[in-house]
Parts: sequence; structure tokens; C-alpha cells
Amino acid sequence: MTLTTAQAFAKFLEDITATEYQKNTHIPARKTSVNKNLEEAFPSTSDMPYWGGILMGSAAKGTIIRPIDDIDVLAVFSDEKGVWQRKYWNDSQAFIYRVRQAYAGTLIQQVGTRGQAVRVFFQTGGHVDVAPVFHQGNNVYWLPNGSGGWISTAPTVANSWFSNKSKELGYHLAPIVRLLKAWNRAHSKRFRSFHLETVAGMVFGKLGSNYRDAMQKFFEWAPGWLDVNDPGGQGGSLSSYLTYTSRQELIGALNTAASRARKANEGEARGDHAEAKRLWRIILGTSFPS
Repeated sequence: MTLTTAQAFAKFLEDITATEYQKNTHIPARKTSVNKNLEEAFPSTSDMPYWGGILMGSAAKGTIIRPIDDIDVLAVFSDEKGVWQRKYWNDSQAFIYRVRQAYAGTLIQQVGTRGQAVRVFFQTGGHVDVAPVFHQGNNVYWLPNGSGGWISTAPTVANSWFSNKSKELGYHLAPIVRLLKAWNRAHSKRFRSFHLETVAGMVFGKLGSNYRDAMQKFFEWAPGWLDVNDPGGQGGSLSSYLTYTSRQELIGALNTAASRARKANEGEARGDHAEAKRLWRIILGTSFPS
């Protein structure tokens, strides 16, 4: 059966959206695995008891896309015994490596240490980024900054902001972000995920179910919205990772996508679904139904 552009879009969105099994079983199981390892390694008798994990990032917001590769878990440790001040206030790297040791000797994972997280690889595929933090209070945490120091972060506040924006926009925000992540993945991943999610939440004042039109508008408007701040109130401008060159490349990619999306929507309006789908396939990648 030949699909209309709208039908192809709906099929593509379904194909990149996490399945019920992934949302309700696979992702929670990965978080449970993190909790099990860290609860055993850092019990209440430890000098830094483990309080628990909080699902973060795309998995928490509902913006994760298939194939699912990484899941983010905020691993919260208590400073009730003053260990942060005594041992780690000027050496977050030692904290990272101590948390990594919780996985020493495990048989089902391979573990690597990144600047701000412990990356746990599973033999069945994919990985979890475990971001260990100390709780400051009021939903603010100390997170290793990747060079031995610390930064303040409030990811649960940012998650709540995204959830509220999604509600305001008729729950169309997460589907649009999933589509935009497919575009980003198909075109060099110039956007960081959190930045892309936040720009999308800022750009739209209203959203409907015509995601082809919304995509065109995002590509047209986003170049003027790159310098958004962390909605958690701690991280400052989310575009700070962009160099002059990478910023120009990102703007160029957005402009190119805007031109193609506009032509695709014009093609659909005149009934040329083959041309519209051809252009969306360039924008969203070769898995878009042709």
C-alpha cells in the first residue's frame, strides 16, 4: 500500500518510539541494576550511603528514540557523614573512581569511566551512564565537572520544566523532539540532546498534531533560540559547548533542513506525496518510509 506523507510520518514516529516493553521493562530493569550494585557497595553504614537512582535524560522525558543505546541514571549519595568535605571537595575524580569500584568483579558488564559519569556496558547491548552526585538540598546536586572539580546541577527541576511544557503544548512536545532527534542523528549529531530538548520547549508557544508543519517551523526558528539557559537554573547557557565553527555548522544544517521541509510541505499540499516523502527521507534518514 502506498502511504501518504502523513501516514509515512506516523509510521516513522512509531518506529523510532520506545516500545511498551522497553519503557516498562527494559529501562526500569537497567535502573534496578544500578541500584542493586550501588546499594550493596554503599549501605547505610558507609561513609557515603547510597540514597537511590533517579532516571534522567531522554528516558525520563519520553524523548528517547530507537534503537535505544544509552540510559542516564542520577546516582544520589548522601553527605550526612561529611565525606564530601573530608575527601572529595577538591577531587571529584577520586569520587568517580570509587563509584566505579562498585562494579569490580561483576560478570555481566564492562565498565568505563568518563569525566562526569561511570559508563556501564551490558553484554546484551547498550549502556547506562551512571552520574554519581552528592545531594546539596532543594533538588540541587554536586556533579563532577570532568576535571576534578564540581558543578551544581538540578536535573529533576529541568525534568519538571519539560513535563510542564509538554502539558502546555498538548503533549505534542515529546513526539516532536523524537523526530528532531532522528534528524539530528541523521545529520552529524550537532545538537546535544538536552540542548535540543530545551530549544524545542522554548521555541513553541503552541503545538498541534501536524508534525510536518511543526518540524518546518522548528528548523526556521531554532537558529534564533540556540542560547537558551538550563531550565534547572544551574547550568547557564546550554549552547556553551558550541565553538564558532560548530555553531555555524549547526545553523547551516537547520537552514538546509528548513528549506527541505518547506519544499516537502509544499509538495504534500499539491498532492505530490512521492516528492514530499523523498525530502523527508533526506531530512530524517533512510529509515523514513518511502
